[in-house]
Amino acid sequence: MKLWGDKSYHSLNYFLREKFQDKVYKISLDAGFSCPNRDGTKNGTGCIFCSERGSGDFAGNRDFSIQKQFDDISCKMEKKWHSGKYIAYFQAYTNTYAEPDVLRGKYEEAISQEGVVALSIATRPDCLGDEVLSVLSEFSGRVYTFVELGLQTVSDSTGRAINRGYDLPVFEKAVEDLRKLGIDVVVHVIFGLPGEETKDMLDTVRYLAGMDVQGVKFHLLHLMKDTPMVHLYERGKLKFMEMDEYVSLVAESIALLPENIVIHRTTGDAPRDLLIGPMWSLKKWEVLNAIDDYFRKNDLYQGKNCSRQKKSDHYTTQGVNIE
Repeated sequence: MKLWGDKSYHSLNYFLREKFQDKVYKISLDAGFSCPNRDGTKNGTGCIFCSERGSGDFAGNRDFSIQKQFDDISCKMEKKWHSGKYIAYFQAYTNTYAEPDVLRGKYEEAISQEGVVALSIATRPDCLGDEVLSVLSEFSGRVYTFVELGLQTVSDSTGRAINRGYDLPVFEKAVEDLRKLGIDVVVHVIFGLPGEETKDMLDTVRYLAGMDVQGVKFHLLHLMKDTPMVHLYERGKLKFMEMDEYVSLVAESIALLPENIVIHRTTGDAPRDLLIGPMWSLKKWEVLNAIDDYFRKNDLYQGKNCSRQKKSDHYTTQGVNIE
């Protein structure tokens, strides 16, 4: 079995240690941006799973400057880990949704902090116009920069059901534009979306295996209070994944991906006070250990079952109905 350090997959920790010869930590920042899927530009509700903080529930306080947020979070990390380098991670909401000069100022403030070796920008594929791409290109020439795109699913019908706000060709153009600039792309995938079966989720992974992307983040669908998705749960239209189901799906999915793609996340958690379910997701280390055990027990490793065939025309025709 192939290993990346002690993992059966190309983990982010392994990638960063190889690249920077040190432990590297993310500092999650909230730059005070909004999102066109929430402010009325597209609609006023956003993706139905998205929390009030725009997926930045563990990011810094947007009432503070980037420097203040960075200092507060890095000080806490230093008490626990003592040393290391940092990724300035713009996590909350849509982090290319502002005028170019505003973006430039926020990014500059972040990479100027001591110990920062990389810049991570979480955004939407439909918020990467030419001026924004030019700003990203500027920074990628100065510091390792990667852009995180929330695809969630390859199915456009599921995308519309969760109010994603764009279809697959928009995502594909965003990837193409970023890669022309030499900027790495990390794609977010959510397992357990309403109406999707195992095949649908594996279709998303097989699609990404054929794309020019450099990283994948696997997320478990969390149902949080005060999100539009709550009404589906109350009507019995949302079923939570079981832990063993999620564990096997993540491991089998990673085995479908080529070895060069970096696995940035295999699971995550939500704030305990906001989480409705699944509650087992709060036991993050148990889930991580179970994924590692699944790899070992099933003689799996990243790339073992990889097939780089892009079939986007097929995937876009898949249907889902959660009404």
